[in-house]
Amino acid sequence: QVQLVESGGGLVQAGGSLRLSCAASGRTFSSYAMGWFRQAPGKEREFVAGISWSGGNTVYADSVKGRFSISRDNANNTVSLQMNSLKPEDTAVYYCHAGASYSGRYRASDYWGQGTQVTVSS
Repeated sequence: QVQLVESGGGLVQAGGSLRLSCAASGRTFSSYAMGWFRQAPGKEREFVAGISWSGGNTVYADSVKGRFSISRDNANNTVSLQMNSLKPEDTAVYYCHAGASYSGRYRASDYWGQGTQVTVSS
């Protein structure tokens, strides 16, 4: 079992930065691929970024490449998403994800956090 708790969301102006963090409980954190998804009002949940269990491989959605950076600290059971050059279209609830895939696929048995709101004003 893995429990995920996100933090770091908030309101920021376009062009600004935010750093999201996800704290995981459970002794098997390092065996999971981790990722971030987001869901805007009226839209489906979409993949943002993923990182392999070792941290050696990362994948990003085209919409955030060059602006967002995902990292993990297996010693402290955390995964972070550094978001720079934020745009109004980045506004969404951001969810931390733990599962077998870091490339955007997920299963019903995967783990999710409760979400954190990110709002980017123009």
